[in-house]
Amino acid sequence: MSKIVDFYFDFSSPYAYFAVDGIEQVAAETGATCRWIPILLGPAFKASGNQLLVTQPLKGAYSRHDWDRLGRMTGIPYAFPDPFPVATIAAARVFWWLDSLDPAAAKGFARAAFAAYFAHNRNIGEKSVVADVAAQCGHDAAAALAAMDDPAFKARCKDETDAAIAKGVFGSPFFMIGDEGFWGSDRLPMVRRWLESGGW
Repeated sequence: MSKIVDFYFDFSSPYAYFAVDGIEQVAAETGATCRWIPILLGPAFKASGNQLLVTQPLKGAYSRHDWDRLGRMTGIPYAFPDPFPVATIAAARVFWWLDSLDPAAAKGFARAAFAAYFAHNRNIGEKSVVADVAAQCGHDAAAALAAMDDPAFKARCKDETDAAIAKGVFGSPFFMIGDEGFWGSDRLPMVRRWLESGGW
């Protein structure tokens, strides 16, 4: 059985933000490797016929309450950002640029981008903000800006999103162990059990 878990996420997903520490802990404690794969939820929603959670009657109000509740329960800094959601293509492209150089640095940037948006209400839909987050992580801001418009990272972002959809990924966070998919941060205990047992 694969001891690799693929963590698919969109940078504008609160549930993915809350799942970051959990999936890394599960991977570490089960001896698995966790690969972070940012995708764009827009195309995934189009493919699945889904809608933005916050725009849905009843579910929208529940989700906002749930995110606040998760923040209080976990102690992870969180405040509902404004605007929400935002386009995350710039952050995803910078991630793939850094991943091509150092996957650990890409994860560090991803954590910082999540925190910028959900803890500090910084609009990561703006290229300048994403470049500043990269700079705060020790990377060159001008190079980050260039990566956002680099055809190679534009293509990587699109290709990873298309590949995720082809595998059945339709939301964020979404975890894949081989061909087995798990949707949602509340599936982390199941991910752990699957990694420990080899599946059932």
